[in-house]
Amino acid sequence: MVDTIETDETSRLIASNKVEGTAVYNRQNERLGSIYNFMVDKKNGQVEYAVLQFGGFLGIGNDYYPLPWSILSYDTSQGGYVIDLDKDVLEQAPRYSAGNEPAYDKNYGNSVYDYYGVTYPY
Repeated sequence: MVDTIETDETSRLIASNKVEGTAVYNRQNERLGSIYNFMVDKKNGQVEYAVLQFGGFLGIGNDYYPLPWSILSYDTSQGGYVIDLDKDVLEQAPRYSAGNEPAYDKNYGNSVYDYYGVTYPY
């Protein structure tokens, strides 16, 4: 008999395909966008960024906003992640358009984390 492995969700873990597409709200319950993907450090396995897809209309003209994973909190009542940011602050945040991904190097990481007031861990 072959044991099945939980690949969807456990009490502590969630599969990446369930995170992608999850809504992101601010503290005012405004939907800001959704998680497009997230960036994982190859060596230590830690999630460094969640990339928020925000803006545009029907998927056209969206921008991508790397968010430090540490600023996201999962809210079970909303079924999504919550960040303590106003839309105006997010609209000024570091971002990129489709096809123009940043290098995600230490300098970029510092600039993103600094914008959100958290310490870049690497």
